[in-house]
Amino acid sequence: MRKTVSFTKDATNLFFHILTACNLSCRHCYINPDQHGHTTLPIETIEEWLALFASRSEKANIIFLGGEPTLHPDLARAIKKARALGYASITIDTNGYLFHDILDRVTPQDVDALSFSLDGATAETNDALRGEGSWETCIAGIQKGVAKGFSTSLIYTVSGANLHELDQMPALLERLGVQHFFIQVLGIRGNSAKEEAAADGLMRVTRDHWVEVVPRVAEDVAKRGIKVTWPKVFLDEGEPFECAGHVADNLFLFPNGRVYRCPLCEDFPVHAMTIRDGALVAAPRINETDLFELSIAEGCVMNRIIQPGNITYKEDGTPTWRVACCLLKEEITP
Repeated sequence: MRKTVSFTKDATNLFFHILTACNLSCRHCYINPDQHGHTTLPIETIEEWLALFASRSEKANIIFLGGEPTLHPDLARAIKKARALGYASITIDTNGYLFHDILDRVTPQDVDALSFSLDGATAETNDALRGEGSWETCIAGIQKGVAKGFSTSLIYTVSGANLHELDQMPALLERLGVQHFFIQVLGIRGNSAKEEAAADGLMRVTRDHWVEVVPRVAEDVAKRGIKVTWPKVFLDEGEPFECAGHVADNLFLFPNGRVYRCPLCEDFPVHAMTIRDGALVAAPRINETDLFELSIAEGCVMNRIIQPGNITYKEDGTPTWRVACCLLKEEITP
């Protein structure tokens, strides 16, 4: 069944970056230490912040990220704390290196999903983006997770450098036993926002290529019994624009205490909230919350400001299409 996943404020999704350090140097990494901090949070702070967000809604979901979260020596303790606090679901986003024997220190009862990042159906393509040996290591990590009974998902960030291998992913997912496939669009932030990125082939695919390839691959994945989710990116004719900053409760928390509602804002000090003296407080105005109030013909105002190359215009000056909120997803459940 294919559907557009509706926004809701009934559930909080906390994307908790517990550190910014990583063993890889991915060409499209969105982490910006100047804006997100260089700190590896002490476990006491992690537990304090987990408690701060746990009661935000009856259904709070947490995703542990970095950097590479398994580099944190106390990740297992943080996961067990999140479970004790009543988080509805717990996910680890990982590059597959699985440091500190994390899969021997937590169980499938502790973790609802292991989400692996892989950006090529072959080592040649993936390793050019993520680093030599990363494809083989990630594949081995997925196999280990599946063998231990963990629910596994895989994130593939589509760009001009790897779109050509997306067609090969359904068969690989089926062979590995992955249960959920996330196709992600390249965000122009962090490393991919640098001037040299586009010259090096790391660019967003055109609307025509996205519409031609991504939904077709998603259908192939679903036919193999694998759930698949991908960003809407472009709205259909007459489809209303909604901003997740208004109608959902997605929070992106970084080690320096900044809390963003929109991933496109993360390269800039316009975060909506911050943690100060153990409390969550609104950041000084003007911040991203003010920008969410703007209504423009192009759809997403942040996309218009930061990524204007995604939009084309008709002769009369109106946009050819509207850009959806980057958090609006399409999904097929087999």
